Amino acid sequence: MTADPAPYYRTHVFCCTNRRPAGHPRGCCAEKNSEQLRDYMKNRAKDLGLKNVRINAAGCLDRCELGPTMVIYPEGIWYGYESKGDIDEILETHLKGGGRVERLMLRPTDKLPSDRRR
Repeated sequence: MTADPAPYYRTHVFCCTNRRPAGHPRGCCAEKNSEQLRDYMKNRAKDLGLKNVRINAAGCLDRCELGPTMVIYPEGIWYGYESKGDIDEILETHLKGGGRVERLMLRPTDKLPSDRRR
């Protein structure tokens, strides 16, 4: 059996940019500025000189009520975020420093924004 090839990216970030019809009961990340925040994250990652990091738009990640959401691989850590400040903290603490932003992390049991530790 051959070994798996090395990953193409050290870190891969998927930011939900899904759109649902206006008034959908679950909402959507796009109506919460996820596209603009994803673009900001891409630009800031480049400004910080982060190498081997890919920041992508994703379709629905199915955690709409907690959005906007992202998941970072290979760790599989999920974050809910709302601002450029949140993005900066994720970039500095997680992607650059290897730590975690506890207050923004989403747990598997989180269902509503009130479940989040903010």
